[in-house]
Amino acid sequence: MTSPAPGPQPDNPLAERQIALVDLLDRLLGGGAVIVGDLTLRIADVDLVRIDLRALISSVNADVPSPFEELEA
Repeated sequence: MTSPAPGPQPDNPLAERQIALVDLLDRLLGGGAVIVGDLTLRIADVDLVRIDLRALISSVNADVPSPFEELEA
């Protein structure tokens, strides 16, 4: 015997909402995101490879000044 597929739940109104990937990326870049990760490859308690990742992803806006100095010609 099979049970019917669950419908929209009243406690989660966004369960059936669909968002385009472009809209999701726009919202993510508008607020910014920080990605942090550490990866270590070791054999017999000897670290062979270590990768540390720290990245800030954000959109660029004309209202926000550049953190880099402009070069004079």
